[in-house]
Amino acid sequence: MLRFQRCKTISKTSVKKTTYGTREKCYECYRPKSSCMCAYIKPIQTQTKFVILMHTHEFKKVKNATGHFTHLALKNSELYVDVSFAKHKAINKLLEENNCYVLYPSEHSLVLNDAPLLQNNKNNVIFLIDSTWHNAKKLLRDSPNIQALPKVSFTHTKASGFKIKEQPMELCLSTIESTHCVLELLTLQGNENLSTLELDGFLEPFRKMVEYQVKCTSLENKSPRFRV
Repeated sequence: MLRFQRCKTISKTSVKKTTYGTREKCYECYRPKSSCMCAYIKPIQTQTKFVILMHTHEFKKVKNATGHFTHLALKNSELYVDVSFAKHKAINKLLEENNCYVLYPSEHSLVLNDAPLLQNNKNNVIFLIDSTWHNAKKLLRDSPNIQALPKVSFTHTKASGFKIKEQPMELCLSTIESTHCVLELLTLQGNENLSTLELDGFLEPFRKMVEYQVKCTSLENKSPRFRV
C-alpha cells in the first residue's frame, strides 16, 4: 500500500529505488524501474517559479507521470500533493511574497498569447494543477487561496501527444505539454530566455514515455492472450 505525507514536497535530491507492489519503482520519476524515464530528463532553469499542485489521485497513477516529469525538468519548481491547499504554510508564504497566478481557463483569464505577466520587483509564480478536470475543479473549490488567484491561460492548435490516453476535450493537453506551451510564450514575451534546444528537450521524457507505452500496447495486441 502506498503511503505518503500529505502536502509534502517531492524532493529532487533524495533518489531511491524501492519496491512498489510487485514491481521495483523509481521514486524520482515515479514510474516502474523497468520503464524509468529519468535518463531523458534535462532540467532547465527558469526565472518563473512553477508550483505543481498534484491531486492525491494523480500521485498514485503510474501511467500518468507528466506532473513528476514537469517538476524534475524545472529547476525552479516545487511539487505538493493533497486535495486542498488552503492552510498550506509554504504555499501561503509564496502567495504573500510573489506575483502569483494559476494556470486555469477562465472567462477573465490573462491569455498569454496576447499579454505578458506582470514585471516588477517581485518574482512571478505560476501554479499548475495536476489532476483530472473533475478533480481540478474540486481542488480549486477546496483551496480558496488558489481559487482567488488571477487565472492565466493560452490558445493553441496543438493536439496532445498522449496517444494512449483519450483527452476529455479536443485540444486538451497533459500537464507537461501545457507547461511547455507556457514556457514558449514566456520566452517570446521576454520573461524567459530559453533556447529552442531547451524547449524541445523539456518534452523528451514525455515523448519517450508515450513511445514506450505505444510499444507495450503493440506487443500486447500481438500476444495470443489478447487475440480473439
